[in-house]
Amino acid sequence: MKKSINIGVIGNMKFEEGLKIIKDAGFEAVELNLSGVLSENSSEDEVKKVKEIVLSNGLEIASVLAGGFWDYPLTSGNPEIRKKGEELLQKSLRICNWLGTDALLVVPGVVAPLSGEGEIVNYEDAYRRSQESIKKCVKIAEEVGVYICVENVWNKFLLSPLEMKKFVEEIGSEFVKVYFDVGNILVIGFPEMWIRILGKLIKRIHLKDFKLSVGNINGFCNLLEGDVNWPEVIKALKEIGYDSYLTAEYGPYKYYPETIIYHLSLSIDKILGRK
Repeated sequence: MKKSINIGVIGNMKFEEGLKIIKDAGFEAVELNLSGVLSENSSEDEVKKVKEIVLSNGLEIASVLAGGFWDYPLTSGNPEIRKKGEELLQKSLRICNWLGTDALLVVPGVVAPLSGEGEIVNYEDAYRRSQESIKKCVKIAEEVGVYICVENVWNKFLLSPLEMKKFVEEIGSEFVKVYFDVGNILVIGFPEMWIRILGKLIKRIHLKDFKLSVGNINGFCNLLEGDVNWPEVIKALKEIGYDSYLTAEYGPYKYYPETIIYHLSLSIDKILGRK
């Protein structure tokens, strides 16, 4: 398994400066976001320049995160919002291809927003609409060789591993998989159980930790400070034959923002049993 980190951890640092620190800290790859140096509207030339900068700093591109699916959920009752979400998905797949990565993180929809404000969608409608929208984009995914990786997030949707597995398999494409977030799931289940049930459907892994005693958004914490059973998580990943990227998803510290990058690298080494 390879050590990776989401680019959001560099905060306000310059892009290349952040990449150099990520490499120095011992990471092998970086996950890029469609914000900052990239956007959904970046041209092929712009995207390939970013790719070259990452590669020249000795890092691989693990995956791409397109955050716009919260603003344009594939589950919305508004057809125009769903259409924008589908367009974002299609553009993002092409950007992944230009970057040379085969995994796009996709929030599959929202039954109820985390903030408690906004559209609440009937669960059955959300399930149907999300599948329909993803199916519309499968052909492009297959053409460019990029996987649509559905992530488990705090969206009150796809709340069990059996349901997540069924949801993905019903779409009927080899290029629709799961981006499993270890920390996100802790509030509703056990990550090691999800990993074993989803098995080969898991294409990428996000690493976060979470304190159940807090139980809300403030419960997210640094790796090894929460309640994730890391020995069982790694055991489960090895059982299913997972050997791809482990991507830490964190923001920067307020002061000395580079410090968290080194903290995360050391923590992942411990989780993996490396010295």
